[in-house]
Parts: sequence; C-alpha cells; structure tokens
Amino acid sequence: MADMQGAQHWNEDNSRSFLDYGRYFVPERERQIEMIADLIPAAPGGLLVELCPGEGLLSRALLERFPDSRVLALDGSERMLEQTRKTCRDHAGRLTTTAFELADRDWRRFAEPPHAIVSSLAIHHLDGRQKQILFADLAEALSLGGVLVVADIVRPPSAAGLAIAARQWDEAVRSRSLAIDGDLAAFAEFNRLGWNYFRNPDGEPIDKPSSLAEQLAWLSDAGFAAVDCIWLFAGHAIFSGRKP
Repeated sequence: MADMQGAQHWNEDNSRSFLDYGRYFVPERERQIEMIADLIPAAPGGLLVELCPGEGLLSRALLERFPDSRVLALDGSERMLEQTRKTCRDHAGRLTTTAFELADRDWRRFAEPPHAIVSSLAIHHLDGRQKQILFADLAEALSLGGVLVVADIVRPPSAAGLAIAARQWDEAVRSRSLAIDGDLAAFAEFNRLGWNYFRNPDGEPIDKPSSLAEQLAWLSDAGFAAVDCIWLFAGHAIFSGRKP
C-alpha cells in the first residue's frame, strides 16, 4: 500500500484508511462474513474469539448469529477496538475487547477454551514460520470440536496467478465503488494508496501472505482435521480446520 512504504508494522494511519475504505476494498465483504459464520457450529454459551476485528462487522455478525455466545475481540489498534465497540454496542454485554500483538504468544492462553477463533485480513502480516506457530498454538487453545476460520489474502505461486488476482481485485473494487456511490472515487483511492498487493507483491514489508497450499498444509500439521478452503476470489480465501 502506497501510504505504508517501508512500514514494518500496522499503524493507526493504516487503521484510518481501512475504516474509511474497507467497504469498497474487501471483495464480496458481506458474503465473506456470512460464510465465516456458517463455518462455526452452534455452541450455546461458547466463547468466540476474533483476531483483528477491524470495524467489528464480523464480531457483530457472530453476536447476532449466536445469541447465547460471547465474543472476545483482540486488536493491536485502539482505533479499531473503539470502532468495534461502537459497531457492537447493541450486544455490549457479550463483547470484550482487548489490545494485543498478533505475533506475541502470551495472549494465546485463554481463560477458557474458545469454541471458535476467526480472523479476517490479519494473519498475512505474519511470516510463514510465525503462521505455523500461530496455527499450532490455536489448535492447542481451542476446545475439542472447535474451529479456526481464516479469511485472508493468499499469494498465488505463479506470475499468471498473481496477474489474475490483481485483475479480479481491481474489478471487484471498481464494481463496489460504482454500486455504493455511483462513481469511481473509491476505486481511484484504491489505486492511489497502492492497496492491491498483487500489483506489487514484493513492495510492502508489512504484507507477507503465504500460498493457500502452504497454509492448508500447516493447519494439517498443527493437528486440525477437515481442513478445507471454501471460497477463493481475487487473491482472497476463506479456509478452516476443526480440532478433532
């Protein structure tokens, strides 16, 4: 992303840009949220954990879908946590927000085993080895039968795949810009910010997406069962595993 040149870590300026433009920049956002929720089996009273909730749309969807469950939302950005609390204010009694650092390991020991852990557009900020450690730690933390659901950008292993992902993402943002506002102002900002990772995959140290095949293998190596990818478009994937 152009406003992140040389940045090693997500900062509050990045949070502001995402909050301003996420509704345009995330392909099929509403459908993604619905699919993530569909992958979580019902567990009355269970704890659901979201890593890096952004503006809180997924946390709100989970609170609405599972009215007997609680959500713990963890984020490194106070701006994001504040927005999540606002988005979920109708369910404030079942929402807890806490600051954390995704790469740290101390937060991965929960007071009770979560029934589900979900993450959207966050884990690609970890390198490959960090992802492997994260998946293993979360497999250990989950309750039996619990699920991990990840929605994230994934790196195609070929130049042709990168080109297809880049084109599809451009087309998706252009379409959402027209559908939401009737003009291409948001699409122009998408290009100005250099948000399309697949146009310059080696240009941003903050972005470290791994391939889908690697991450599915790492989930299996961590002990997850029923590992699967249920959706892939514009270099964005939703994949999951269940703790047997």
